[in-house]
Amino acid sequence: MKGDAAPAGEGAAPEVLALAKVVARLRSEIVGLEGIAATTAVVERAKGVLMARAEVSAEAAYEMLLDSARERGGTLLEECWITLGQVHSPPLPGIDSVAPPAGTTLVGPRNEQAASAFSRERYLIGRRDGGAGLRPLLARLAEGLATTQGGDDIAELLRTVLDGAVGVDAVMIYSLTPAGSLELTGRAGIDEALAEQWRHIPPLSGVAALEAIAGCQALWLEDPAEDGRRYLLIGDPPERWLSRAWLPVPGIGPPKAAIGFLRPEPGPFAADTRALLRRAAQLCAGRLGAPERASGTDEADGGVTSVQRVLDALPGPAILLTPLRSEAGEVEDFRIDAAAPESVDVAGRRGKELVGRRILETYPTVAGTPLWDGYLETLTTGTTYEGEPFTYEEVITGVPRRSVYSVRASRLEDHLVVSWIRHDTSEREARRLADMQRLGNLGWAGWNLTTDTITWSEQVYAIFDRDPRDGPMTLEELPQHLLPDDFPRLGAAVRRLLSKGEAINQPFRITTAHGVRHLRIVAEAQTDADGTPVEVHGFFQDLSAQRGAELALLESERAVLLQRGMLQAERALAERLQETLLPIPEQSLELAGLCIDVAYVPADSGVNVGGDWYSAIELPDSSALFVVGDVAGHGLAAVGTMAQLRFTTKGMTVTGSPLPDVLRRLNTLLLHTASDPSTSATATMVMARYQPWDRRLIWVRAGHLPPLLVRGDRASFLEQPQGSLLGATFNTSYAQAVIDLMPGDHLLLYTDGLVEVPGEDIDDELDRLASTALRLLQEGHGDSLARTLAALCGDSRDDICVLDIHVPDDARAP
Repeated sequence: MKGDAAPAGEGAAPEVLALAKVVARLRSEIVGLEGIAATTAVVERAKGVLMARAEVSAEAAYEMLLDSARERGGTLLEECWITLGQVHSPPLPGIDSVAPPAGTTLVGPRNEQAASAFSRERYLIGRRDGGAGLRPLLARLAEGLATTQGGDDIAELLRTVLDGAVGVDAVMIYSLTPAGSLELTGRAGIDEALAEQWRHIPPLSGVAALEAIAGCQALWLEDPAEDGRRYLLIGDPPERWLSRAWLPVPGIGPPKAAIGFLRPEPGPFAADTRALLRRAAQLCAGRLGAPERASGTDEADGGVTSVQRVLDALPGPAILLTPLRSEAGEVEDFRIDAAAPESVDVAGRRGKELVGRRILETYPTVAGTPLWDGYLETLTTGTTYEGEPFTYEEVITGVPRRSVYSVRASRLEDHLVVSWIRHDTSEREARRLADMQRLGNLGWAGWNLTTDTITWSEQVYAIFDRDPRDGPMTLEELPQHLLPDDFPRLGAAVRRLLSKGEAINQPFRITTAHGVRHLRIVAEAQTDADGTPVEVHGFFQDLSAQRGAELALLESERAVLLQRGMLQAERALAERLQETLLPIPEQSLELAGLCIDVAYVPADSGVNVGGDWYSAIELPDSSALFVVGDVAGHGLAAVGTMAQLRFTTKGMTVTGSPLPDVLRRLNTLLLHTASDPSTSATATMVMARYQPWDRRLIWVRAGHLPPLLVRGDRASFLEQPQGSLLGATFNTSYAQAVIDLMPGDHLLLYTDGLVEVPGEDIDDELDRLASTALRLLQEGHGDSLARTLAALCGDSRDDICVLDIHVPDDARAP
């Protein structure tokens, strides 16, 4: 690649020569990467053939290729060509740069799993020439180590060279201290938080780096599960690196440092990979094995470490530049070796992100500028360079970025200390400020009272509905747009601001072509030495939308309060009607020789009253009528329907109507009394007529839950006769059922509030009711069964009505 750059040097300016060398070096790296990619395709295609032929995984196919290469005494690449030569398919384009051995053919399907991690060791495995495939990599390492400055540089060099070859994406370098602990002296691919966590390791057992130094031998951690039981694995989480190698750095006497090579891919390190890593550690011995490096001094890195410590404590931007010279001693480029935390370039890179970057490679347009010439002159003569402000432009992700800088450079031994001032506000910051004003519907304003000038941002014109061509509005013009009611308060606030310098935060209203707007001004004054205001700055904010929302909220609150009052009045009326229509006895009733226990529990929540009801009366023939019903819905409508059903049922049964006829007529009544048949009221009901002379109970139902009969030590639900919901349809019929009651029997009639629980199965709740009723009777709650059940089983989200019909134990036989 040096030959490619030579023609550019004939008569070219020095900066052009420097840029040409940068381009040549980068082009050489690209060619190397292309060769690696081409070799990868051969290995991956061979693995794909074995995966399809033997039905094995990618890892297993790779191991098969390695085993075959060892048996034949050849290389992995040769084995791949042999494997591909055993199938017949068209050649794969794009890998012509890798020539197959004589007598083989480039064949085989494209492997879809070309990203296999093991392919990164493609050209390092099984070379017959005694490791000639390692020489280019080792040469790159040796060349790079000659210019590295400090442990971080060495770690980054190792990671850069080894990542593409063997998949090493992180490197850590530890040095042994006199106290026996480890200090992290170099890292690459390790973030700051993780590095800080593992920067100092005391002399503990289970530390692989410490064991590698103490044992003077490499440790290959290739099974995370097993290794995690023995060693402290670095990483958050540790599974980030599935295979690791810790190699001691050889030197005079026992090792004083260890290098960790971390890979995200699982599996063992191949033999040639291990050889490569050992050679890499040996190459680093000259830079890492010196006592002064292990003891923590920075003489070997030219004082860069000390300079970095100074820069860390400095405010503002500053960097340390190290010249990179050619063999002839000419400066070809500068490298950033230290940077202050507040150093930020035009692309937004900050602090340590700048360290290691080359000036011409990172900022190529600097070449040939007065700034570049100033760097060279300062390095040569030692005179301080202070340049005029200049505009630097860089295209980032297709978008040009411009900034104006003033740069100062001074020499420090063979380095340059460079600081700068950025004069402009970046386009991004200006756009963010404009977006903030637009989204907050506010705009900045300033008044210079000495020169009587006013400055408005664009958003202020939009707030005042003013044409920007008319310029800002003066304070004298502002009262003309105010509503008269707001003028006294705002005028007094402005006078205090201009005379005494008191800050103001004052709402006011203005009239515009689009109506009245609610605004706010927040401003403060800057005063001179005598306390006289000389400048006012602040902002206007449009609060019209907020004020409109507040008014809408107030209106909504008034409507809610009105609705709540109406609902509370309706509830109070419904409760009074319910108490009048449905009196609840304080103790058990006696009716037709039976003991009747009644319980009614209204819902605890809501403002509506439900439509649950009951009736227990004696008929003219000395029989008794028992009814429990539930009207759908709540409120006055439900109470009204309940009263209608209750009195109509009494009237029809007193006149002797059969119970099925009563239900049929009630159904017709509900359907005909509704103004809209589709919205008619509906209700469920269970009704029973008890004849004391033969203890016979005749009962009917209309969509209601079955009565519960407790007899002796058994509780069971009665089989229900036909009967659908009242008010649902005209085409319905009702049947009756008959049961003879016996002394000691308890028959429960109830509404669904006693058993229905949201999310629960109704059959399970009915079983619970039966078991609970039986238990309560066995515990002696026979006189208050209905009230006790209502207290125990009811869900407070619905009304509960329970009627317990008890045949006394001493009831005479008919």
